[in-house]
Amino acid sequence: MSGVTAVPGPGLSLRAALAELSAEHPGAVPAHEGPTAPTRVADHYARTYAGVPATGLSRDEPAVLYTGVRGGPVLLGLYGDERRLRRWLPGLPARTAPDTADRLVAEATGPRAAPVTVTGPGCQEHRITGDALDLTTLPVLTCTPRDAGPYLTAALVRAEDPETGETALSAHRMLVLDRTRLTVWMVPGRQLGALYERAVKDGRRLPVTVNIGVPPAAMVASALGSRFLPGGLDKLAVAGALAGQPVTTAPALTQPVPALAEAEIVLEGYLDGSLADEALPGAGPAGSLPEFLGYDGGARTGLPVLTVTAVTHRTAPLYQAVIGPGREQSHILGTAGALSAALSLRAVLPRAAGVRVRDMHLAAAGGGMLLLTVAVTKESADGDRALDVLARELLDRHPFVKTVVFTDDDIAIGCAEDMLWALLTRCNLGADTRAWPQFRPVPMDPSQTPEWAAARHGTERPPGRVSVDATTPWALRARTARSFVP
Repeated sequence: MSGVTAVPGPGLSLRAALAELSAEHPGAVPAHEGPTAPTRVADHYARTYAGVPATGLSRDEPAVLYTGVRGGPVLLGLYGDERRLRRWLPGLPARTAPDTADRLVAEATGPRAAPVTVTGPGCQEHRITGDALDLTTLPVLTCTPRDAGPYLTAALVRAEDPETGETALSAHRMLVLDRTRLTVWMVPGRQLGALYERAVKDGRRLPVTVNIGVPPAAMVASALGSRFLPGGLDKLAVAGALAGQPVTTAPALTQPVPALAEAEIVLEGYLDGSLADEALPGAGPAGSLPEFLGYDGGARTGLPVLTVTAVTHRTAPLYQAVIGPGREQSHILGTAGALSAALSLRAVLPRAAGVRVRDMHLAAAGGGMLLLTVAVTKESADGDRALDVLARELLDRHPFVKTVVFTDDDIAIGCAEDMLWALLTRCNLGADTRAWPQFRPVPMDPSQTPEWAAARHGTERPPGRVSVDATTPWALRARTARSFVP
């Protein structure tokens, strides 16, 4: 679809989101002239502002501008407050359940949500090609001294298969190797990996754009599981449904693939089957960067290499990043992950008689991925037995979910204290926890490794992922009514 869109709201523009924040009150977006080195910014943000799991502090994270960084200003923390993020996405359901997720998808398949192509976008106000290309001049952060080098951490890769029309939109950690090359770590099962492998098999390049400083709606939509969306549905259409306005795109200058028109910086390039280790030239693979759970990650070998053919950007662009762990990353992953979980339950609901899923939430404490709480309404005694059906489906379809906790629908599952209250007063963990050893453990979680199993349990295999029933038995439902109902 081509045309002119209305002035973008905060869900469709990073700058509009920042402007809304700044208008709330003076100091809503703190600004720091230092540190100036890109190797020190993440540490300063983590120590000064970050919450669990980056630090041991339970706190929302502000959007912060580091204005004196060599290479240009850096923005961290934009998504560090879940309420703030929800305010920018009017199409995001107030509760996340199969019925509300289906309505969001229905809106995304309609004409009002389809992305709009524009010409002369702000992201192409300045254009760099040829010998002038130099990725090392960007203020790409090195989060810790143990990192392999400078990583892009909040950039969305856009790819399209010219033969099938399939699209990919996803965030990946990308190590800047030199002036024109980056490695790209693709988690197995991602749509970008499928498009890349098909292109390499066919002996052709896969053109891509790497979009930095993107609309909040696009960032959330990018984290949805492609396999849970109807075939052919573009994630950018889901972003339009979330924002209540269509996302704008623009043709790239040097590659046959669109860029996000409201992005701050765009790298254009291609993947052609070239590989490199996740290490700077002359160094061997060691660490990568802090992962979403709060621990250092390990570097990979033989990763796809992205070759950059052009860089475009706005005037005075803002370089956006995340530090890895923290509320910001958790809210991005958790918001999209709960929607994916809700969509994945559609097929199994007929076998879960007597129970209705009312809301779903992925906790920041698990990096927005490990701890899924599901609020249910029991409609009959059959509901007592239906939870295992739901748990099996969720653990099978979502390999990063370690623990599923079921609560009654009077529990505010987004509130950690209320969820703990349900665990303490409507559950006996020794009897109401079920292990599911048939499902593969999450290797990024230290407690699910073979080494942990050997040291703690004296076995080679981790004990498995679990589900917890913190709901009231149907026959006793009258005994757990709250004394005060809000």
